[in-house]
Amino acid sequence: MATQEEVLEALKDCYDPEIPINVVDLGLVYGVAVDEAGEVLVDLTLTSIGCPMAGELVAQVSEAAKAVEGVAGVQVNLVWSPPWSPQLATDDGKQQLAMMGIPV
Repeated sequence: MATQEEVLEALKDCYDPEIPINVVDLGLVYGVAVDEAGEVLVDLTLTSIGCPMAGELVAQVSEAAKAVEGVAGVQVNLVWSPPWSPQLATDDGKQQLAMMGIPV
């Protein structure tokens, strides 16, 4: 059976199209749940509600999660609460944002 940690690791291969940091370190993944049947639910936000690449990013996340051994299906929910901010990034993500001149 796939684990939450395995799915999160796979999602690190998905990058925001506007800020070249993976979605996990950028803090865009608000939650990952894996049930006993291997169904994965990912709560994902975007850096902005009007992101024109939303569909592409959702597809990337879905495909990356599906590639994890033991995953039977994936549902990606776009969520908007709380709104994304740089403070939601991981420590690694904050370092990368700071190197890009984005205040954290």
